[in-house]
Amino acid sequence: MTKHNLRIFRRIINAMLALILVFGLSRTVLAQDGGETAVSAVDTVWVLFAAFLVFFMQAGFGFLEAGFVRSKNVVNIMAENLMDTTMTTMGFIILGFGLMFSSGNGFIGTEWFFLNGMPDIYPGLTIPTLAFFFFQFAFCAAASTIASGLMAERTDFKADLAYSFLTGLIIYPIFGHWVWGGGWLAEMGYMDFAGSSVVHLVGAYVGLAGTIMLGKRKDKKFGHTIRGHNIALAALGTFILWLGWFGFNPGSQLNAEPGAISLIVVTTDFAATTGAITAMALAYIYTRKWDVSMAFNGALGGLVAITAPCAFVTPQAALMIGIFAGVITYFGVDLMEKLRIDDPVGAFPVHGLNGIFGTLAIGIWATDGVGLLHGGGLTQLGIQAIGLVACTLWTLPLAFVMFFVIDKVIGLRVKPEVEDAGIDESYHGIGSYPEFINNDGTKELAGLSGAIPSATD
Repeated sequence: MTKHNLRIFRRIINAMLALILVFGLSRTVLAQDGGETAVSAVDTVWVLFAAFLVFFMQAGFGFLEAGFVRSKNVVNIMAENLMDTTMTTMGFIILGFGLMFSSGNGFIGTEWFFLNGMPDIYPGLTIPTLAFFFFQFAFCAAASTIASGLMAERTDFKADLAYSFLTGLIIYPIFGHWVWGGGWLAEMGYMDFAGSSVVHLVGAYVGLAGTIMLGKRKDKKFGHTIRGHNIALAALGTFILWLGWFGFNPGSQLNAEPGAISLIVVTTDFAATTGAITAMALAYIYTRKWDVSMAFNGALGGLVAITAPCAFVTPQAALMIGIFAGVITYFGVDLMEKLRIDDPVGAFPVHGLNGIFGTLAIGIWATDGVGLLHGGGLTQLGIQAIGLVACTLWTLPLAFVMFFVIDKVIGLRVKPEVEDAGIDESYHGIGSYPEFINNDGTKELAGLSGAIPSATD
């Protein structure tokens, strides 16, 4: 046998071994409820890998928000993003996961609290329940983190811990049960594949209630943008979030079906692409500047908008959805200014307005006779609208009540002198740029002087 033929033979053997390994490991049998349910190792690994990407989106949110806030509050916003994840996790473990996904009734689940009593395999899927839990926890953490951007640069850190915990404990999971846990909206036929409403709109409504309760930042003048301190951080955060969405959306398939996840990856990317292009083009038309920060939010707006319909629309439709999302993002930022709502990072136009649009987009562009443009008439669009009304009536009033209680019990906003000096040193004892602080605790920048106040002063 020649060396060439030997190499070909080895390649064939290696390929055969790889196939044997994949198919040999792809089905594992676990006992459940006295019977046997097939668990797919491939599906499990895919869902966990997607969950890792979704979890990594917390870094994306952190960098994006850190870039869009001022240098004196960078440590605070990163601390909030980190601790949002941990506090939301605790709420989701204690009560949230059971409320959202266990059996119960059309409004709440009634089992699996503290993860007790869960089956080994999640019903109807081919993955262990713990793998399903981890994937869903990552979604819950994303919803909580969205609110931190809206409330940046003036929120008391204890208040941030409290609202994150309560969001994961009850606000997010109950609406999630209605949609993904077999609740009344699911029975009605409401569709949200990966969470334009369940994750993004819920998180945006929590943040909207918080920022309205807080009021504007002291030095905020509506009609004038307070520029973030580091565009490179914001760019890094955008790219990390974009990457994470390739777990967020196709991971929601909850199995490794090749055709389905391939379509979802493409529609996800297409909407982000046209969202960024459209938002930047509008910025140039109106300001004669190529505003890259608007392109960041345009891409994210496209990603939010495609999250609900990503599995139900064509790639061509995804391009159109991204264009509309870019328009909504750009003019949404102006709308927030006109409404005199201080949203430091543009989170509500991105996650709130595009969460609404993306949910409605199913009723317009969904294929197979569902959407308006594919012979479905107005039926699905009406169902989607009902779901959005339900999300609004559940999330927004409850969030206002939550922040009212937090304000009375803990305190919602930092003291004026802390806000002036920056939250980093006062609350966390460290700055992101320590070379800007003198040894005696006074500032060197921007002509500011005096000792940095304590959070307890």
